Amino acid sequence: MDKPVSLIIDTDVGNDIDDALALALCHTLQTMGQCRLIGVTICKDDLYAAMYVSVLNSFYGRAEIPIGIVKNGNKGKPGEYLRHVVHKKDLYGRCIYPCKVTVNNPPPEAVILLRQLLAEQPDQSVVIVMIGPATNMARLLATKPDEYSSLSGVELFARKVKLVSAMAADFSEEVQKNPTMENREFNIHVDIPSAEFFFTHCPVEVVFSGYEVGCKILYPAESILQDYQWTDHHPVADAYQVYAKMPYNRPCWDLTSVLYAVHPDKDYFGLSKRGWACVEKTGIVRFREDPEGLHRYLTVTDGQAETLVALFSQLCSCQHPDRIKHKKIADTILSIKSDKPSQVKTSSTDNF
Repeated sequence: MDKPVSLIIDTDVGNDIDDALALALCHTLQTMGQCRLIGVTICKDDLYAAMYVSVLNSFYGRAEIPIGIVKNGNKGKPGEYLRHVVHKKDLYGRCIYPCKVTVNNPPPEAVILLRQLLAEQPDQSVVIVMIGPATNMARLLATKPDEYSSLSGVELFARKVKLVSAMAADFSEEVQKNPTMENREFNIHVDIPSAEFFFTHCPVEVVFSGYEVGCKILYPAESILQDYQWTDHHPVADAYQVYAKMPYNRPCWDLTSVLYAVHPDKDYFGLSKRGWACVEKTGIVRFREDPEGLHRYLTVTDGQAETLVALFSQLCSCQHPDRIKHKKIADTILSIKSDKPSQVKTSSTDNF
């Protein structure tokens, strides 16, 4: 198996439930030896978002993964499921889920952590997964040399990062032909200046997973109700059931960016021609083809979407790392072809 991909995930977890599923997916892929999560940064100004990430990291046996949070950033949605999970108690009034992040032990500022993490990594070794607004990444590019590196933000990014996998914009034909203020994608319009700055100045390739891709891949409520029963309490299943009235199927926007970041060479998705995703001051994003461009976007067929629903259902609900049959699961997942969705079953991970 190839060397695990080093990932940094930048997330606005709490605004939607797919961030939680995306983090669960990443942890399972790490257990399978396919990636290594070296840090998580929060791009919404809500301590509970960092606390929830700490809960997830601890649940998967990786409490040591560093977490950073934006300072003076957009607060986003309240994220009731964050608070529900963090404060969930047993019959004796004790918190069910361990959490290292507290009011008295807050995480460092995201940009500072990002510079530290990147400076420590080999050149061209890190993949950035952006599943929220571009606030942290834009601020990172604007940084000056510091105690961690003598390079500017753009120089450090160019040296250490090999790819950005970003859930952002909408590249569907109908939206590209007739973009309106109503169909602007959330991760872009919540912080338009940062999106415009980052995607204009990012010195490495960016592969976008647009809004239209995740909309074709609906995470099934049935999986939440059945596949997480191997444990009495699961921070993702608990969050999913609080986010909206059950049962509901939710688009897998952020999960697609994680999967592509780890397996860009697989045929889970199609890929557009090269070009530039131009962010206008209104928050509308237009894609202009250019063979010299650093931007591309994912596409997905109905067959690929069917495979991905089953794949995500199994991976996100995988049992605790100590209980996973590593090689058997990895071999099965890596053998899946997007044109053969029948190879994947949608029941529990015991079917691997």
